[in-house]
Amino acid sequence: MNRWVEITFDCLPLRTVVRFDVPIDASPKYRQFCDRVKAAIEKHGSFNTYYLYNGKCAYHLTNRDDIGMIQFRFEGTVMTDQEDRRTVRCDVDAELALEACDWLTEPVVQWLRETVIQSVSVEFDRYIEAGDLEQAKQRIEKLQAASDQADGFLGMYL
Repeated sequence: MNRWVEITFDCLPLRTVVRFDVPIDASPKYRQFCDRVKAAIEKHGSFNTYYLYNGKCAYHLTNRDDIGMIQFRFEGTVMTDQEDRRTVRCDVDAELALEACDWLTEPVVQWLRETVIQSVSVEFDRYIEAGDLEQAKQRIEKLQAASDQADGFLGMYL
């Protein structure tokens, strides 16, 4: 481990969402995900907004993996500046997922839940700098083009 905070997430550029219909045979879990994405677009718009999902944020309070690790799951929207060069604001929900910390108290959990927002903001800036944001946009655009060419129904943004 070479970082103090471990963060992973999947990113959906909201400007690439062009359809809101959900396949009739979609699973309840997928349908709920589509509803959350639609709500994010209604709340924040689709320009310079990115939906992060399958997010995990782990804090390590000691130098042992089995003692002092606190992990949150998160999902929500990140807004960037006009040029997509830096994070301006995060609207993410985080919940405690795992912990190996006998001395953890509820006020600390609440404080770390709020800290996840700051951590995600910093990590999303690193994501932009690494070029991963541009790669995500290109991948979604290719999927959309393939769907358009095939005149096929692939459901919401797939």
